[in-house]
Amino acid sequence: MEDIPAIYAVVRAAFARPGEAELVEALRRANALVVSAVATVGSRIVGHVAFSPVTIDDYLALALAPVAVEPESQRQGIGAALIRWGLGECRRLGYGVVIVLGEPAYYGRFGFTSASQFGIDCPFSVPSEALMVLELWSNAAAGRRGMVRYRPEFELV
Repeated sequence: MEDIPAIYAVVRAAFARPGEAELVEALRRANALVVSAVATVGSRIVGHVAFSPVTIDDYLALALAPVAVEPESQRQGIGAALIRWGLGECRRLGYGVVIVLGEPAYYGRFGFTSASQFGIDCPFSVPSEALMVLELWSNAAAGRRGMVRYRPEFELV
């Protein structure tokens, strides 16, 4: 619990607005953070990653959102390390699909591909290429067509 204010500060600084930090807080209060981790330098928290449940029709998947690294610690591989660790945890917990809204060039290096190739749609007004899927095991997204349903806390962003 002592990490909560530091996580809020890191996420807010990384996005230069409060929405994503409020999202993490709301997901935490709702006990909806399936995977959550911090990165530290010494004893200082410099990054955070969160995964929370979403559904694609009736299929339970996870959303990677958000991943944040304080501005002065960015471009050092901290965010990538958090994502890789988090994806490993999601796989270990038995999840098959992770959804992310983000930059294709960045998330593509972790294996995320366009959700449209699976027939998966986003409820938000975003460029279609920004909604991406990662199959944590072979063919995990096969036949998972439909709209991604995010938790109500995502309305804060």
